[in-house]
Amino acid sequence: MKEFRSAVLACVLLPAASAAGEKVIAPQLTTAHQNASGTVRFRTPDGWTLAHTAGFLEQTEARGDGLIVRILRHDSELGLDSLHVQCMDVRLAGPMETRPDVDYEYDFIGGAAQGDRRALDSAFVVHYDDVIGGSHDWRQRNLTIVGKGESLCVIGYAPAGAWRKSKQTRGLLKAVLDSVEWQPWR
Repeated sequence: MKEFRSAVLACVLLPAASAAGEKVIAPQLTTAHQNASGTVRFRTPDGWTLAHTAGFLEQTEARGDGLIVRILRHDSELGLDSLHVQCMDVRLAGPMETRPDVDYEYDFIGGAAQGDRRALDSAFVVHYDDVIGGSHDWRQRNLTIVGKGESLCVIGYAPAGAWRKSKQTRGLLKAVLDSVEWQPWR
């Protein structure tokens, strides 16, 4: 399992982090969670809430510290590029409630992840018409991983102002996203 996390970090996550040119503060992730099917696990700080939606598209959502993480899992292997685009459209509000333009930080950084798995990573700011969780503007990061008969989107949301101003917020969201991994037997 460490190979999976190391491969994703080396091929997908680190180029974006090093592009930002900053040291990320690593918080304590003391609570372990898993999705409804038990195929994916991740960690958060204490006090985060968790919700599951089962079905063809299994969705797990964790919220805490003003941040949101969604994990979308398909029980089949979908096309990486097309799934990544679909996952980038998973927003906090519907398309009629957002401005059509987004501000890209980086887009479609890709690489290999644990053997037959491939990954894409994008980050951008979405502008919402109404205030959501205290902000009109939210930074959204999408990591899409496909292979070994299943597909996964990991989406992190942070209020854009908090993201820009707080190393602690950036470090916390990065740590939660980095903790996502398939269960050992996968």
